Amino acid sequence: MTPVVDVPATTNAAVVPTAWPRPSLATLTMVELRKMVDTRAGRWLLVVIALACAGMAGIQWAVNDIAVLDFETFFFGSLLPVNILLPVLGILTVTSEWSQRTAQTTFTLVPVRRRVLVAKLAAGVVMAVASVLASMVIAAAATVVAIVTGSDGGWGIDAVALGNAVVAQVIGVIWGLAFGMMLLNTPLAIVTYFVLPMIWNILGVSVAALETAAQWLDTSRTLLPLMSGDTLTGQQWAQVATSVGVWVLVPLVVGVVRVLRAEVS
Repeated sequence: MTPVVDVPATTNAAVVPTAWPRPSLATLTMVELRKMVDTRAGRWLLVVIALACAGMAGIQWAVNDIAVLDFETFFFGSLLPVNILLPVLGILTVTSEWSQRTAQTTFTLVPVRRRVLVAKLAAGVVMAVASVLASMVIAAAATVVAIVTGSDGGWGIDAVALGNAVVAQVIGVIWGLAFGMMLLNTPLAIVTYFVLPMIWNILGVSVAALETAAQWLDTSRTLLPLMSGDTLTGQQWAQVATSVGVWVLVPLVVGVVRVLRAEVS
């Protein structure tokens, strides 16, 4: 008798690979935060910001009457260098990917570019809030030193003023991200970010016909109350909204459209 061997039937059905779950927005935000501090430029910029805040506290301690120095004074003093330099980190977060050609890897792993841009904006907001907390830590340390050297050392700070400081820092970081997205070139974006508002400020001060417009469009004027601990009036908030709309939202919209349509090479 010849034995019969059962051979399993073969199938021509295609094997469908298991799809990987796409990363959540929280994960993408953490990745973007990591990118901000992982590069050499980003790390050194954060070091410079910290040193500038400490230096500002030292200047305040040296030139002011020690008896009147308190936590609020040190806190609002430390906000100034952060507000100037932190937007540069926002610029680098965007432009470094295009100059170093890592954007192709990013958009390959996350093909929906809108999700990457939202994550960058969310990371910028987190970094802005973290910078305010860092300013509070530096201000607390400076207040302790001031108390030791003879200051009354008040620790109070107005909650509205603190909220305004957070708003100002968030605006600054998003402003940097907007210019980075719009220009996609690090030197050009940084120079444009600093020079254009400066030119407009000079024109607003020197040309009488532009004085009224400057009150609404000069960010050095409109955002100053946010950085000074003042309680803003309705008109001041309208001026903030107008200047932010022109200098931040318009470049942001242009930048988002450009990044969504730009060819990655």
